[in-house]
Amino acid sequence: MINLKKDLHTLCVNYVKTRIETAKQAIDDAQQSASEETKSSAGDKYETGREMMQQETDRNQTQLNEANKLLIALNQINVDGSSSSATPGSLVITDNGKFYLSISAGALNLNGEGYFAVSPASPIGGKLLGRTTGDEFNLNGKHYKVKEVI
Repeated sequence: MINLKKDLHTLCVNYVKTRIETAKQAIDDAQQSASEETKSSAGDKYETGREMMQQETDRNQTQLNEANKLLIALNQINVDGSSSSATPGSLVITDNGKFYLSISAGALNLNGEGYFAVSPASPIGGKLLGRTTGDEFNLNGKHYKVKEVI
């Protein structure tokens, strides 16, 4: 089961690295477009274009910063340990899904099985934190029973 958690962790790291690379590429593209923009007789058009490229760069820089924060959060998770109660890095199996407490990366598919990577700060993550086998809770009108904490 530790290998399962390591594999889920790797999927999350790959998800974040893809986001980082996408943001970096978008920043590079926007900066290249801005530098290729030539000033025409319509000065306002030039300034508007450069401003739009700067806004795009800023937006992608924010996404890059957020992705880097996610990577830091993942690096702080101990995937080798296990606990009887759900903590960051735990795999919580309920009667309504399998949840990897880490970052909000959404649905993951591993060996044909579906999992959800959820942040402890998310509504479902907050409900899962500290839970042990047999615990029950409700969220958005849906009942969950914890079958296992790995």
